[in-house]
Amino acid sequence: MPKKKKVAFICVHNSCRSQIAEALGKHLAADVFESYSAGTETKPKINQDAVRIMKILYGIDMEQTQYSKLIGEIPEPDFAISMGCNVECPFIGKPFDENWGLEDPTGKPDSEFEKIIAEIEKRVLELKERLRG
Repeated sequence: MPKKKKVAFICVHNSCRSQIAEALGKHLAADVFESYSAGTETKPKINQDAVRIMKILYGIDMEQTQYSKLIGEIPEPDFAISMGCNVECPFIGKPFDENWGLEDPTGKPDSEFEKIIAEIEKRVLELKERLRG
């Protein structure tokens, strides 16, 4: 059986979109790829709105299985995805394979989080199909 690819979801702070993508990757695509998330900076806690909404939608408690990490704390990825940095994406030692260009829902209503989470789910499932080969 071939080794699973390592996919890294990268944001600046590794507290919201990249954490959601890591959780959904583990939840929906663990049979195809390993999911990691990281940033060039960290926050003391994962975005609490993201944590709350992911619990409601998927029953996933991100605080039990994830924490805000720097890029150097994860394995070197086979596939690196920028979640959308708006200003400048962090340098991770290699070019990004994709930029998903997603808006940060931090500080916005739950409906904005739900839209971003739905888009991340769709893209994780598409990535799963592509990487399944």
